[in-house]
Amino acid sequence: MNKHLNNIWHSKGALTIIAGVLLGISFPPLPLPFLTFPAFICIFRIVDLSSSYREAAFWVYPGFIIWNLIATYWLMMATMAGGIAAIIANSAVMTIPVMLQYKFQRSSFSAGLIALFQAASWLSFEYLHHHWDLAWPWLTIGNAWSNVPALIQYISITGYWGISFWVLLTASLGYQVIKHSRRRTIIAFGSVFLIFPLVSVGLFWTDSRNADAPEQEIVVVQPNFDSYYPNGGYPNSAQALDHLLQLSDSLRTSYTELIVWPENAIQSRITNLDEFGLAPNRDKIVIKQKLLDWGTTILGGSTYLQFYKEENAPRLPYYDSKDRAYLPFNAALKFSAREPMDVYRKHNLVPIVERVPFVHFLNAIDVFGWINWNQIQRYGKGKKANQFTVGITKTPALICYDSVYPSWIRSYVQNDAGYLTIITNDGWWGNTSGHHQHFAYARLRAIEFGRWIVRSANNGISGIIAPNGSIEVKTDYWTSTAFRYDVPILESQTFYARFGDWLPQFLLLLAFGGFGFMLLRSKK
Repeated sequence: MNKHLNNIWHSKGALTIIAGVLLGISFPPLPLPFLTFPAFICIFRIVDLSSSYREAAFWVYPGFIIWNLIATYWLMMATMAGGIAAIIANSAVMTIPVMLQYKFQRSSFSAGLIALFQAASWLSFEYLHHHWDLAWPWLTIGNAWSNVPALIQYISITGYWGISFWVLLTASLGYQVIKHSRRRTIIAFGSVFLIFPLVSVGLFWTDSRNADAPEQEIVVVQPNFDSYYPNGGYPNSAQALDHLLQLSDSLRTSYTELIVWPENAIQSRITNLDEFGLAPNRDKIVIKQKLLDWGTTILGGSTYLQFYKEENAPRLPYYDSKDRAYLPFNAALKFSAREPMDVYRKHNLVPIVERVPFVHFLNAIDVFGWINWNQIQRYGKGKKANQFTVGITKTPALICYDSVYPSWIRSYVQNDAGYLTIITNDGWWGNTSGHHQHFAYARLRAIEFGRWIVRSANNGISGIIAPNGSIEVKTDYWTSTAFRYDVPILESQTFYARFGDWLPQFLLLLAFGGFGFMLLRSKK
């Protein structure tokens, strides 16, 4: 047995397979986040066995493909080619911090500093990977821990970056213990491993942020439209809208202040052509008429076509049959009885699926005009983090992918959001791990910002999540249903809400500073 283990410990091929499998099964819905520790110990072992940073990247790459494939196989349910391309590309990008970790592993720094710089290298990658057109934050290590909220309450201070830092620092120290077994390193390893969850458990059981908070009665609707059929499987958009209205009416009361519909709930395309003197969309009229009777507010998703006067047309607009410039947006719409419709245009768009990355740059360098970029760009990109006023408070309508960007959500909380609303359509992936992961990740946002989460998903999972990450309501997947809940309105600001991404920004400076120091010393 020891011989076999020794062979594995000296085999980069075996180690990369083990690391990939452990990382893949550490993400929801499986309850195995602790596997992230041995997975990264295997990665650090591959780094140590490699003779160059290129060799380290070469050997970890298959493991990262396995990780991406196990955790996000469901991407191929929506588009096979796009899913495969995303898995291959994201795995390649993940090798970049490993090359930096190789450099630190070969340095003359102490074991503690090596571990700190290796953790900083990975955190720098995760942070930068959130801030470009090919962003894919789904496999941020912190997400693996979303279903154990009692152990991660400290992210109200650090953001979920703190989980990645804890895992990477602990794993790197653990590898240094295996390699050297120095008493000081062992103490550091044990201290780091225990201090984070111990602080978290204390915060979890002493949380009292909901005391005496005012509440709003909210109805959450889950219509269960089939996204692969026109009009959600109904004969026309009018009947699909009737289904939404009936579900809403079945639970609303005279005290209901908000009804939440999911992303893409309104099957017809809503436009702003009524601003140009034309008749408004039929569904828009029907919703307004209902709200006159109900006296409440509706938030719901739709494809929104924004038309522009020619002098105000954006870059790369579409043109309709009457040569009018417009852009389509994946949007959230607020309807109320006596106010104009309000619109939020989705900002964080899924690369390729919702928007061609770097489309304006690609158009600029296409000097011969070989490609009609405005016709393939897909959705327009929203720029403003505008949210909606509902009674005495405000709430955003975070659309699907928006909900995995805490730095984007922070601007809403700073602008007095009393609770966070998420609308999504996870039906593109079928009954796979995707919708379980997406629901679980919302628990991280609740803890980070100390806010209740109201979540409406087309096919599920819809629900209510408390500020400590515990689940108060959770619907079944692929069912048509609705529920009512009195949601507390909170005003307190967590440390993370006030100070934002201070941890990854500090670690980014630390990683580049350490690398620069090594370069200067090697030249001397």
